[in-house]
Amino acid sequence: MCRRLRIGLALGVVLMIGGCGDPGDGEIVDSPGLTGGWSTAGCGVPRTPGHLTVGGVEVPVTPPRLESVMDRIERAGKGEFGESYAGIEVDQEQVRAIVFRKPSAAFDDFIRKSAEDACVVVRDADHSARELAVWHDRVLADLPYWAHRGVRIVSIGARHDGKGVEVGARDAEEARRELLARYGATAPLIFQPADPVRPLPAPTSRIAPPPSI
Repeated sequence: MCRRLRIGLALGVVLMIGGCGDPGDGEIVDSPGLTGGWSTAGCGVPRTPGHLTVGGVEVPVTPPRLESVMDRIERAGKGEFGESYAGIEVDQEQVRAIVFRKPSAAFDDFIRKSAEDACVVVRDADHSARELAVWHDRVLADLPYWAHRGVRIVSIGARHDGKGVEVGARDAEEARRELLARYGATAPLIFQPADPVRPLPAPTSRIAPPPSI
């Protein structure tokens, strides 16, 4: 589940993902099973976001009712509708959830019924989370091979919008050439330049023991 905050403060991200997509506006309302996206009837009702103060900064939060709807959709998406479901994110400012899925009339109907009066925007995805998990695991299993080839892969993460598996590499173009030569030109891999992960330095300060009494 991806949480999108437009002021740049992330409250939580469940999965390793490349980033949240912009769902856009003007979706067709309450017409499940469509290719191209649609949104539930609840999206026609203006909503005021709730806020929480964190470190002196006011940030929007997800209402419990919307959170419950999202949890219901996510559980069913990962289970019964695994061939369709790609991922979900929340837009706290507009008080809406965005579901990414391969078009499925059955899943869309489930979303419409589960949403109740909440605003849920449904968007097309190229691949389901289940499909991308296979590719993620394949690249992960091949990391020793790529290290031997000198391809320095830093990170691997399936995108929640179903676009593909993001591969972070020191040389993204080299990784693109090498990996697509092995996996095929149509492999759903997205390549991004990435610096190596640097561990935090060990603390050097010493805390003085409390004085003896």
